[in-house]
Order: sequence, then structure tokens, then C-alpha cells
Amino acid sequence: MKCKLQGSTRLPAFSKDGDLVIGGAFSLHAYTHTVYNDYTIIPEPVKCKGRSSLRAMVFAIEEINNSTELLPGIRLGYQIYDSCASVAVAVHVAFQFLNSFDPVFSMNNNCSQSGMVMAIVGDSGSTTSISFSQVIRSFNIPQVSHFSTCACLSDKQQYPSFFRTIPSDQFQAEALAKLVKHFGWTWIGAVRSDSDYGNKGMASFLQAAQKEGICVEYSLSFYRTHPQSRIQKVADVIRRSTAMVVVAFAALGDMKILLEELSREPSPPRQWIGSESWITYSELTRFHLCTGAIGFAIPKSVIPGLRDFLLNLSPSEVAASQILTEFWEGSFNCTLKNSKEYSLHNQYTDTSQLRITNMVYKAVYAIAHAIHNAMCRGTNVTAKCDTLTKLQSKQVLTELKKVNFSQNGYDVSFNANGDPVAIYDLVNWQKSGSGIIEIVTVGLYDASLPVGHELWINRNITWMEDSRKVPVSVCTDSCPPGTRKVLQKGKPICCYDCIACPEGEISNTSDSADCLGCHTEFWPNAKRDTCIRKPVEFLSFQGILGIILATFSVLGAFLSIITAAIFFHHRTSPIVRANNSELSFLLLISLTLCFLCSLTFIGAPSEWSCMLRHTAFGITFVLCISCVLGKTIVVLMAFKATLPGSNVMKWFGPPQQRMTVVSFTFIQVLICSFWLVFSPPFPIKNLTTYKEKIILECALGSAVGFWAVLGYIGLLAAFCFVLAVLARKLPDNFNEAKLITFSMLIFCAVWITFIPAYVSSPGKFTVVVEIFAILASSFGLIIFIFAPKCFIILFKPEKNTKKYLMNKNQS
Repeated sequence: MKCKLQGSTRLPAFSKDGDLVIGGAFSLHAYTHTVYNDYTIIPEPVKCKGRSSLRAMVFAIEEINNSTELLPGIRLGYQIYDSCASVAVAVHVAFQFLNSFDPVFSMNNNCSQSGMVMAIVGDSGSTTSISFSQVIRSFNIPQVSHFSTCACLSDKQQYPSFFRTIPSDQFQAEALAKLVKHFGWTWIGAVRSDSDYGNKGMASFLQAAQKEGICVEYSLSFYRTHPQSRIQKVADVIRRSTAMVVVAFAALGDMKILLEELSREPSPPRQWIGSESWITYSELTRFHLCTGAIGFAIPKSVIPGLRDFLLNLSPSEVAASQILTEFWEGSFNCTLKNSKEYSLHNQYTDTSQLRITNMVYKAVYAIAHAIHNAMCRGTNVTAKCDTLTKLQSKQVLTELKKVNFSQNGYDVSFNANGDPVAIYDLVNWQKSGSGIIEIVTVGLYDASLPVGHELWINRNITWMEDSRKVPVSVCTDSCPPGTRKVLQKGKPICCYDCIACPEGEISNTSDSADCLGCHTEFWPNAKRDTCIRKPVEFLSFQGILGIILATFSVLGAFLSIITAAIFFHHRTSPIVRANNSELSFLLLISLTLCFLCSLTFIGAPSEWSCMLRHTAFGITFVLCISCVLGKTIVVLMAFKATLPGSNVMKWFGPPQQRMTVVSFTFIQVLICSFWLVFSPPFPIKNLTTYKEKIILECALGSAVGFWAVLGYIGLLAAFCFVLAVLARKLPDNFNEAKLITFSMLIFCAVWITFIPAYVSSPGKFTVVVEIFAILASSFGLIIFIFAPKCFIILFKPEKNTKKYLMNKNQS
């Protein structure tokens, strides 16, 4: 029985018989002729156009066949097809690998034919490799791709027989995201091929970019077969965008069409970030709008002997192959008729920049090592291979998972997903002195290194427009310290407004999302980028206000002492004797203490000063008021003593007066003692009155104690004032009722206004109000009670006589 293949047979581009055949699928041409079918007749096979050059697989197999260590005694053959970067062609080629290469063959009663090839190298693109793998996976034929990078191919459930020598796009996507983050770009544009490679690669990149805090202004897809209007639309978006950086995850053919469209009209400068599929192709360096482009590339390598192999082609060998003829004439820009006139320096013969070629080379050697491990025992020259047992492709698949070898200084192995270790060169398009753009390696990315150390740069980078300065690409300029970011409604997180930190908070880093509050004893500086210690404020002896109050305090005390000296010097004079000299001297002493106690309110509060200032103030003022009260009672009692039959003065003589003063003062001493024992005043840092400064002040401890002290003083003052009012119309000569009335009126007025002023005054002004009340009331007493007497003693001595006083009294 004869079996016949359905459809037309596609001829291989290169082929050679061998004991075992390895298949190869490469995009030797990048395009296909566009044909519109009406399906009324059988469509013609897809025709390819464009050109490429790839003979590394042939070279590797020839090198293995000439080796005495790898597969000794076994010759490898090959069947290499041009998949034309087309899914339709790739599927056609895949089915041919599964069957005999002859259109008609005999297989007894079974037309099923599998395993004509032990393994397949290819394809050159992710989309075509996916189609390839879906066809051959059921037959356990291993496929090793040199240029299919889609992360989806790492899924062993869907693609169990797929391997590759080029890293997965998952690694490249993460590397690109870290590269963008490294240079501080947070606002980018993204374009991609509308294919499995572009769509899935860009999806991985966008996911990694989001983790790095990178925002995308636009993400557009296109394909080389799309209408020109769609390509133009993508180009217009790039021109109008505000993002200075464009990440292009596109295939070579797609990128070429996009750059041609962008070159038609002047375009704003953009910093291009390229994927490995196009960033190393010198064919695109003619587009000067991409000057300064950077991206990741497969590490370049040197394959010894490859250049000689490429040049070791006779004109007859070239003429015998249409593919080789296209390569030859395209690479050397000549025809076979004048092939003697060409330059050996071109892209075809330049083996110093081998990147993808090395991936093909490693793929062939990986398959050869798998076959060797399946068929041969021993190593090096002692290896012996079993050529009698028929090798199954499944055995090659099993061994391929375990290969681990080194070739030309490069390690080759696969992980559980069929992927190699991800290592990339960082390349940069730099303009040379002659104006030609060269692809220069400026760094390295190794995914096996610790996190944060994968990327390192060892050469200067040239940026867009041949600049040495890293371009800036952000949606919003960086928020300076002292501000925080507030997202703009409806826009990505990279677009925000910079708002000054609220009162009491700072941000000490750029682009801070939140402001932090300062410690209670600290306050932001003017820029709100650091916390500084709050200034401490209290009524100081060095301050102008403190100096003025201290001066008046000392002046009042000095005035009291001078008055006491005058009274003491004229203690025998009638006016001094007539006004109860003992109580007068005691009053002057108490006034001196009142003036001096105001000094305890000035200066930084301490535990002792807080207790002293309030108790000294309370006791001295009660002593003072008690003396005034005693003088007032004496006046009243003295008037009643002049009445016939009155003996009241014997009940209010000097001993009783002293006892009265001591008794009234002792009550205040008891109140102050209870206050100090149970809840005394203590120093505090007032952090609430002023947010930006600290007020050192004395807390009252017990408010009841404070107001009890003050209330007792007020009670005595009011009682004294009432008595003075009652005695104001008594004869002037022997009483001080009017003077006491005026002085107590001032005293009461001062302390009545003191209460609301004290409660409402902020910070140190509370202390100022208290000192002012002490000084005002003290000056009121000394001026109204003693000033008239001193005036008579010093300036009117003629009135300081008993006769004058008696006459005055009689009048």
C-alpha cells in the first residue's frame, strides 16, 4: 500500500542525509506575499520575500560530524526549512517533519509516520514556535528554539517538549522594568508587536513595571501586515505623548515599519528602550531618531571557524541554492556574474557580534549531547555508541532535560521549564566620530545574582540626541521635601500634585506619599523638611519685659526701704506717732517683701521656685493687708475712744494689734501649708498654648489651693475697704481712713481685673499679669498711704507738729 501526502510538499532550504536527522525551522525570510483568496480553487503555497542569513546550524552539525568525542561513528543529517515568519508555513513545515520527506511512500497498512526527525531547532519567533509545538507535542519530538522568547512557552503542560537556549521574556520584562526604574523614569510609553511575542512580553513588562511604581501613558499594538493607517496612528500617539521614554517590545520586521513611519515627519526626541528582538540589528541603526537607544541583548560570543565556513562557498554551490543566491547577492551587493568584486567586510561575514547565531549553535549542541547520552556510553575518545538500536525521539526528549555541558566557554543547561539561565548584555546605540551609529555593550544583567544587584553598568551611555545627560521622563516633577503627593483624579499614580505638609508635619524625602508629625517637643522648620527643637519661652531676666518688671520690683522695694528709713528717722515726730508707727513699719516691711516676691516669678520655673512664688506672694500680701486692716481698726477704735466713758482702746492696744496681724497671717500660712503638702505647684512644659514653641510655666497643682489663697487675700481686702469707707469722714488729723480707702480701692480694682486677665493671658503673659497685679497693688498701697506723710515730713515740716495736728482736729 502506498501513502501519499496531501497538499504540496515544501522543499527544504538546506538538507543533508545522515544516520539521524535533525530538523530546523528558521525565518530565513521575514515577509510573505499578501494573497487574497476566494477559495474557489486550492490556494497556492505561501511565497516568501525578504532575506536573512543563517547557516550556523549547518556549521554546528558539520563540526559535530567531524568530532571524535561527540557521537563518534554517527553522522547527523539535517532538513532546514524556511518558516517565513508565517504561522501557516510553520504548521506546514511541522507536518512535514512528522512524515517522510517524499510525497509518496509505503508503510504497509499504516500511513501514520512519526519520528523522521529526532529533534527540531527553531522556530525564530514565538508565534510560529507555539504553532510548531502544538503540532509536534503529541509525538514527543523535542523542539529547541534559539529565538522564541514568549514566557508562555515555559508552561510545560501546554508545551511539554519545548526548550530554548534564549531566556524567556519573563526575565527580559523584569530586566527592562528594573532598567527603567534604575534611571528614574516613571512615565513611559509602550509599543508592541500584535503577536504572541509582543502581547505576552509586554504584559509581563507592564506587570513588572507596576511593581516598580512605573506608569504607562499609552500601550499600543501593531503588526507589519496592519493597514498603514493603523501604523500611522501609533506613530502619531508617540509624537503627541508627554512620555520621553518609549519601551518597544516588538519584532524586527514590525519595528522597522514603525521607524519608517516615524521618519516620514519630524518627531520630538524620544528615548527608546528596546527588546532583544531588534535592539542589536544594525539594519535599524540607519534610523537616527533612535540614537541613544538602550536595551537588553543576548550576550555576544565568538564561534571559532564560523567565518571561514561562511566564506568557504564556491559560486557553483551558491548558484545551486536559491536561498544562498539571495544571501550572497544581498550580502555582498553584487550578482554571481561579477562575484569577484565584493567586500568581505559586511554583516554576513562579521562574526564578532554573534548573538542569536550562538543560540542556534548551542541548540544544535544541546540536541547532539542529548542523542549522545541516549546512544553512547563513555566520554571523550572512549565513547562507544549503539548504532543498532533504533533511537526514539522520546529518548532524546528525556535526555535533553538533563544536559549540562560547556561549549566555547558558555554553559548550556535547562531548568524545569526548559529555560536557560537569563543573562543579557546591556547595549547602547552610540554615534561614532564618523557619524555612524554603533551598537556598544555598556553593561550586564544576570538574573541569577541577588535581588538589587542583577544590573550593573560599566561604560558611559549616550542618550537621545547624542546627549550625555540622562533624560527625564515623569508625569509630574518630583515633589520636594516638605510636600506630599496627592493623586490627580482619574490619572495614574505617577500623576500627582505636590501639596505642602500640614502644620506640624514634615516630609524629608522627595515624592513622599505622606507627611510625618514631629515629636511634641519639636516643630517643622520653614521648609517643613525637618523637625527642629521648639524654642523654650519663659519670662526671663534677659528679656526686655523681664528687665522692666524686675526694675520696678527693685524700685518698689527700694522705695519701701527709703520710706521706712524716713519714718524711722522721724519716728518721734507727731505725724509718725499719730499714725501707729509700729504697724506702719510692719506694713513697710511687708510691702518690701511684696515687691521682692515678684522677682520669684521671673526666670525658668523650677520645683522650688514654683512653690516659693505662690506661697510667698500669698503670705506677704496677707501680712500687708492685715497691717492695713489693723491700721483701719485702730482709726475707728481711736475715734470711739474719744467719746465720754469709752474704754475701748484698752481692748485694742498694741498687743491686740500684733495678735490681729499674726492671726490673719497664720490663717494664710495654714492654707499655703495644706496646698504645698497635698498638691503643690510644679514646673511644666506647656505644649498646647503655642504649637510652635514650649512655654515653661508653673502648674498650680491644686487650683483650689491657688484660689483659696487669692480668695482669702480678696476677703481681707474687701473687709478692709469697707472699714476704711466707714471711717473716711472721721477727722483727718489722727486717721488715715481716706488714704486707706483710696489705696484699697486701687488694690481691689487691680485684683478684680486680674482674674479675667490671668485666665485669658497665654504663655508667659500669665506670669506678667500676675507680677503686674502685685506691683500695681503694692505701689497703690505705698503711694496712697505713705506718700502724703513723707511729703509733710520732708517738705512741710511746719505741719509736722502736735499743735498743728490738734488745731486741725479741732477745726
